[in-house]
Amino acid sequence: MATHRAEFTAAALSDRYQNIREQSLALTAELQPEDTVVQSMPDVSPTKWHLAHVTWFFERFVLEPGLRDYARFDDHYHYLFNSYYYTAGQMHARPKRGLLSRPTLTQVLDYRSYVDTAMQQLLQTGAADEHTIKVIAIGLNHEQQHQELLLTDIKHVFSCNPLRPPVSQSLDTATAAEVTAYSFSKGDAGIHSIGSTGSGFAFDNESPRHNALIHDHRIGDRLVTNREYREFIRDGGYDNCELWLSDGWATINERGWRRPLYWDEALEKEFTLGGDKEIDDNAPVCHVSFYEADAFARWAGARLPTEFEWEHAAEQHSVDGNLMESNHWHPIAAAGPQFFGDVWEWTSSSYAPYPGFRPLDGTLGEYNGKFMCNQMTVRGGSCVTARDHIRASYRSFFYPDARWQFTGIRLAKDDHGS
Repeated sequence: MATHRAEFTAAALSDRYQNIREQSLALTAELQPEDTVVQSMPDVSPTKWHLAHVTWFFERFVLEPGLRDYARFDDHYHYLFNSYYYTAGQMHARPKRGLLSRPTLTQVLDYRSYVDTAMQQLLQTGAADEHTIKVIAIGLNHEQQHQELLLTDIKHVFSCNPLRPPVSQSLDTATAAEVTAYSFSKGDAGIHSIGSTGSGFAFDNESPRHNALIHDHRIGDRLVTNREYREFIRDGGYDNCELWLSDGWATINERGWRRPLYWDEALEKEFTLGGDKEIDDNAPVCHVSFYEADAFARWAGARLPTEFEWEHAAEQHSVDGNLMESNHWHPIAAAGPQFFGDVWEWTSSSYAPYPGFRPLDGTLGEYNGKFMCNQMTVRGGSCVTARDHIRASYRSFFYPDARWQFTGIRLAKDDHGS
């Protein structure tokens, strides 16, 4: 994970640091301590672990190397809250994070306060050099990623509770809206520049900016809706092996998938961060795997866009849409074309390095590069992505069977001039 220039001065980072750290706590304000310990599946981490891990990041990568005489809050935390940085040391097994009843939530919050005090000392005394400022910028963007994970993970946890409780009682209700028939716009073919422009923060997997050949194509003007996906289900989409990749067909049959995650059997209600709700036919479908997105596209006589087609189209649009700050925390029907928010959009592109890719030196180089295998690229952010965290060049990635994230579908087609 890397940025190629410092986006902020140390003084500006002090305010930004405080705001992002406070936002993490605000997202958990309606949770009880018991809620923060549960791990409902290996991909999910408990809320308490997220709050501690992002704090460990600042302690390990900023304070220990950058603040003279800094003393760790607790040596055990270096093992408990390391995620996958093997060059930094061993870590507690990911599938067993839900067994960490200790440290308590109160102790984790004390840990956050201890680290925050030291971080503000570092920032306000001017002790942070340019390299340290860059690492802090990475840490803040890392925490924003975990804010999103925190919400998607607690949604899965609460969905497994027979009481089906809401994560938040204070979410805004979306205004009902109709969507037009699915349409496509002609995409720009030719050789186009893809990747970070070097202006502002970017992770290392967005670089280097390079030329990519984009063939004649058309790209969908909007996301696929719940109504359209229900038609796919009722037309036997989950029973037609001709629509599915081999791995996808095996997966849906082994796991008994016949609808998106969180939909009920009647295809009428879905679990949301606000509890059980009626499915909005016009809202974008979400919580589908790459396999399901690919099968739907085949059924619709289309395909998924490449990440290069998506990025070049998204560059023509401002970063606007249903993002975390909209306070819906669920996809809503959009009034017009937009490429950001609501759902992460599956692309047909494998998550792979750009030509000339170089990860950051040292332990932080483990963040992105070593995952460039067997995963698919998603683009655009979701309804729980912070607005100032997303951009056209941003690449995230999930395994093709992942469904607990807010993942959805935009279609594309080859354009043969017809």
